[in-house]
Amino acid sequence: MPDAAGCWGPEPGADAVVKAAWDALAGVMDPEIPVLSIVDLGIVRAVSADEDGRLSVALTPTYSGCPATGVIVLEAETALARARLDARVSVVIAPPWTTDWISDSGREKLAEVGIVPPPHSGKRSLTAPDEVIACPRCGSEDTRQISRFGSTACKALHACNACLEPFDVFKCH
Repeated sequence: MPDAAGCWGPEPGADAVVKAAWDALAGVMDPEIPVLSIVDLGIVRAVSADEDGRLSVALTPTYSGCPATGVIVLEAETALARARLDARVSVVIAPPWTTDWISDSGREKLAEVGIVPPPHSGKRSLTAPDEVIACPRCGSEDTRQISRFGSTACKALHACNACLEPFDVFKCH
């Protein structure tokens, strides 16, 4: 059953090998936003084991053209192999990833490093020029968007008019 973020995590009483896989994947950091694990980011969609104990792991990239997808798959396979788990990792693009799948812990980690996390339920408009986004450094709401494209494709670049610091804002999907 999916959790509040839409992720298919281990259910209570889940097989130990499935839990071990989730634990291994929680140590795989996103290469573009290395404060987040791929579990925090919500791209680990499902982990299941067949009757022979072979694991299937489904990953959904943040968007279908994400340049980090190949690296993420390789890192997930490596982490599972290090944990001595026999697993097949596949990329699943439907349903498409949404920022609603970022865990609460992931949102906190983004904020801690100065990246404005997306709101729950994806209600932030990608194009709304009147939207007020507070500066993650000083809290001022006197901010502006500099570019719809930030340090990665999933972020926009903003700046604070009060403290003059630039900052990333995670786009909603």
